[in-house]
Amino acid sequence: MSQVQLSSVSKRFNDTTAVDALSLRIEDGEFLILLGPSGCGKTTALRMVAGLESVSDGEISIDGEVVNDVPPRYRDIAMVFQSYALYPHLSVRKNVEFPLRQQKLSKAERDEKVNVALELLVLSELADRKPGQLSGGQRQRVALARALVRQPRLFLMDEPLSNLDAKLRLQMRADIVALQQRLKATILYVTHDQVEAMTMGHRIAVMNEGKLQQIGKPADLYNKPANTFVARFLGSPGMNIVAASLSGGSVLAGGAPIATTEHPDATAINIGIRAEDLVLSPDGLPCTVVLVEDLGSEVQIISDTQQGERVTVKCSPDSQRPVTGDTIYLRAKAEKIHYFDAITGERLYDLLPQDSAVAETVATNETSESA
Repeated sequence: MSQVQLSSVSKRFNDTTAVDALSLRIEDGEFLILLGPSGCGKTTALRMVAGLESVSDGEISIDGEVVNDVPPRYRDIAMVFQSYALYPHLSVRKNVEFPLRQQKLSKAERDEKVNVALELLVLSELADRKPGQLSGGQRQRVALARALVRQPRLFLMDEPLSNLDAKLRLQMRADIVALQQRLKATILYVTHDQVEAMTMGHRIAVMNEGKLQQIGKPADLYNKPANTFVARFLGSPGMNIVAASLSGGSVLAGGAPIATTEHPDATAINIGIRAEDLVLSPDGLPCTVVLVEDLGSEVQIISDTQQGERVTVKCSPDSQRPVTGDTIYLRAKAEKIHYFDAITGERLYDLLPQDSAVAETVATNETSESA
């Protein structure tokens, strides 16, 4: 497999900058997720790696070779798209075999490679069916087999599970992870689904408005987001962000103390608290209940502060439940509060070298830019 380096890569469409000085490194055998909302530039970045979009600035290298001007067919890359892109008139076997015909391999070589791919993706019994006779999950496995059969040095996947229902997405996530582990494949995977990112990738690169926000292991990004965008985007639900101040060893939100703190007094900051780190209390941050969602294993109470900030808290299904319109009071676990600059949204207080998520972002960017 391969190592990929993006060094200050930008892409402009007339006056619009889709990708802005993106620097990141994908290690050999790594499963890297590009995560972000629609329009953040993640698919454009993937298409530049594939050679389907030209690079406005910067360099893309694969195994040390700059490929900016190398046509897609010579980059030895396989892509799996959101649409399955299967030939409806060809059988599963013929669809998987198609790229090998383009390489003009002998029939014996084609048969050997196709049989291995079909067996690996559990498609052997479906080899003679047409795509119209398959389920969505089966068609996606055919698309994966067609990419796999070429044995490329790099896999690019652009939201491959978006068209599947929830149950199939769960199964396909497990299948793709197992396949990557078995093949030790280098994969660059684009998604807007943070659940996919958290459960599949070795590392996640979060993008917004064309810029890299943070890169690191899923747990690092979840537990120590670099800014309020990452905090809100990762997690289900995303992190609650509310205006606050620190005074006399207390964290004040909505004018009420919700936790203690050892940080110095400060005004006009934002605090972030995960839904699971809030508790119902006789006093604390006052909120008006908007909706109560019973998810079986937990209850999510969605509420608004007096300042109009949306706050969600997770409770046990056995706990007493408020109803819409009730006023509830929330306190936070002090050790779980995240502090952010109210103006820039950047993380405060613990931007230290031992902060692995932030340190990795800085180190990766500096390495990429100097390479």
